[in-house]
Amino acid sequence: MKPVLFVFSALLPLALVSGAARAEGKLYEIKKTEPKVAAGGQGTASVTIATKGGWHMNAEAPITMKVIPPAGISVPKPKLGRSDLAQSTPESARFDIAFAATETGQKVMNAETHFVICQESACKPVSETVALNIEVTSAKQADLTKPKKK
Repeated sequence: MKPVLFVFSALLPLALVSGAARAEGKLYEIKKTEPKVAAGGQGTASVTIATKGGWHMNAEAPITMKVIPPAGISVPKPKLGRSDLAQSTPESARFDIAFAATETGQKVMNAETHFVICQESACKPVSETVALNIEVTSAKQADLTKPKKK
């Protein structure tokens, strides 16, 4: 009976840690828009951080985003800060990321975010990398998908 008790007591901390990790995932969520653009065109992707469960964005701490575009995508401003937010409330913050596309294909643009969320008794710094999937079509494909005028 003691070996079974030993195995259970050894696994209990692992169960508690994995449960805590799952609970942390509910403090906020990341929402994103991933546009489809034609090569040679411009678009805007967005990343929204929305807090949950009584947590809020820390209004005094820095909030930053470093955008890492792939080949064929360029961004006019790869480092964004609080002054670049398109929308900001106590519960959420949104960055709009302008870009230009020069090559066709499926592109993945990474956005490294750093922000702080708080509740009454504690604050938590968060770093998260968001992958934005950008579909870049040829100009000819874009013309085919537009509705025809009569």
